[in-house]
Amino acid sequence: MDLVALLGRRTLVFPLACAAALAMLFISESSYWQSVDTLDELGAMATARGGVQGLQQSILDAETGQRGYLLTGRTEHLQPYQKALADIDTAFGVLDRYYAGQPEPAAVLNKLHTLTTAKLSQLAMAIGTRAAAGSVAPGDIAPSDIGREQMNAIRRLASELLALEDGRVAAGRNDLYQTLSLSRIGVAALSAVSLLALWLYLRQTSALKREQLTLKRSVQAERDRLEIEVRRRTAELTELTHHLQTAREDERHRLARNLHDELGALLTSAKLDAARIRSRLGGTAPEALERLAHLVETLNASIALGRSIIEDLRPSTLGNLGLVATLEILAREFAERSGAEVECALQPVALDPTAELMVYRLVQEAITNISKHAKARHVWLALASRDGQVEISVRDDGVGFDTAVPPHSAYGLVGMRFRVEAEGGRLSVVSAPGQGTKLTVTLPESPRPAA
Repeated sequence: MDLVALLGRRTLVFPLACAAALAMLFISESSYWQSVDTLDELGAMATARGGVQGLQQSILDAETGQRGYLLTGRTEHLQPYQKALADIDTAFGVLDRYYAGQPEPAAVLNKLHTLTTAKLSQLAMAIGTRAAAGSVAPGDIAPSDIGREQMNAIRRLASELLALEDGRVAAGRNDLYQTLSLSRIGVAALSAVSLLALWLYLRQTSALKREQLTLKRSVQAERDRLEIEVRRRTAELTELTHHLQTAREDERHRLARNLHDELGALLTSAKLDAARIRSRLGGTAPEALERLAHLVETLNASIALGRSIIEDLRPSTLGNLGLVATLEILAREFAERSGAEVECALQPVALDPTAELMVYRLVQEAITNISKHAKARHVWLALASRDGQVEISVRDDGVGFDTAVPPHSAYGLVGMRFRVEAEGGRLSVVSAPGQGTKLTVTLPESPRPAA
């Protein structure tokens, strides 16, 4: 699976989840407010229904109080009558406000107003007559046909209003049930969508993790391959360096041998011929003798130069006197040539001839670098063996350099490192500006005893 395509599809999951969450929030909020409105309406309907029922009860209470007063003439029976009148006014106030703006219920309420007013007027007239006459006729106590018809009409109108409110309550209850049902369905659907989005997210996350793991394994495999390739190339470079160094030393050895055998023989023969000619001339030709003396001096200088070149190409002291003596001679010649003070702490060590030659060349190159770049006044040369390892160090108090900054030309150090690694050793360089430089080489000790 393509990682870019996977990430592209994954971006659809988050908007889907956000849309599901917003839709769920919208459905929940709309259902809540619709339910609140319905409950408020049901509360108002219950208040109106209670008002109609209270109105009926108050009219009956007023009629009952009026009859009690007419029968007994006692004024305490008028208290329920007066209270019923106040309750009737309160009930009509509630109903007037509730049915305001509703034409059909308002018309029924107006009829109820008229009938109730007529009924109350009839009751008040009978009470006034009883209070003025001090007695009442039996016909005033028993309800008349007109009073009965008024009460029946009032009951019918009240029943009509109650039926209207019952219908409204039933409709509001159905609306509430529908809102709750829709809310349940919406929440269930959105929950399913959310679970689907979560499943897609987890699936794509798992796929992404698998892709990342595959990519990580691929990168690790490529890194391992590159490390193996680097080690192989390093080994090849080390072997190549060792081969070039060996070939170089062989060529130096061959050149030194040719110089010693052929050029040395020619110069020695010429010197002998010049000596014979000089002995035969005797004192007969002073000018010729002077030329021959100059020629002999030139031949001696040439022979010395040849020996110096031969020693530089292949130090004979390394095979004849050993590594310690050769390094001491190298240090002494450097001190005489440069004027720097050289301190040697050299101990005999056990190394193979090729390793001894490598150490000599390394110290020779280090001293050459000191004379060219370090401007040092003191040089310390050390050679010792400990714990099966031979350690060689060359330290100076010169200008030094910053090892963290790549030098303009690092081939000298790189060549040293490869030559040391070709012999199975390690090279370390410690330096800082103004604090000199220390070059340390560690080589495995040869099993043969030291000379």
